[in-house]
Parts: sequence; C-alpha cells; structure tokens
Amino acid sequence: MTTDSLFKWHHFLPEIILLNVRWYCRYSLSYRNLEEMMAERGVAVDHSTLNRARFEIRLQTRQAHSSVSESNQ
Repeated sequence: MTTDSLFKWHHFLPEIILLNVRWYCRYSLSYRNLEEMMAERGVAVDHSTLNRARFEIRLQTRQAHSSVSESNQ
C-alpha cells in the first residue's frame, strides 16, 4: 500500500495528517488540542476530520498488517 493510495481522497497533505496522528498517539493530546495547534500554524482543520483520519489510518494499517501476517504463514 503506497502513501498516495492511503491519502487519495483526503483534503490535507499526507504529512499534515500523519503529523497530527503521530502527535495524538505520542503525546495524548485531544483532537481539539491538535485543532488549535494547527490553527496556530495557519492550517484550518476540524477536530472531527482528525478523528476520522486517525480511524482510517488505524484501520488500513491493521488490514496491511494482517495481509502480511497471512502471507508469512
């Protein structure tokens, strides 16, 4: 799975999405905290968008991991 296909229909650059997901997971920030941090950097993103992006990335990561695990058996 390529990065391009993972972010095909997203409005934001993959780097912005991944940065927010990384901060959310690493620093236990809320989506509203991330929304404020992005606003300080000039990026208008809604907290619900970040939630959906995190959910989709987690789902696709699990699918990719399970397909790799199945091919190794």
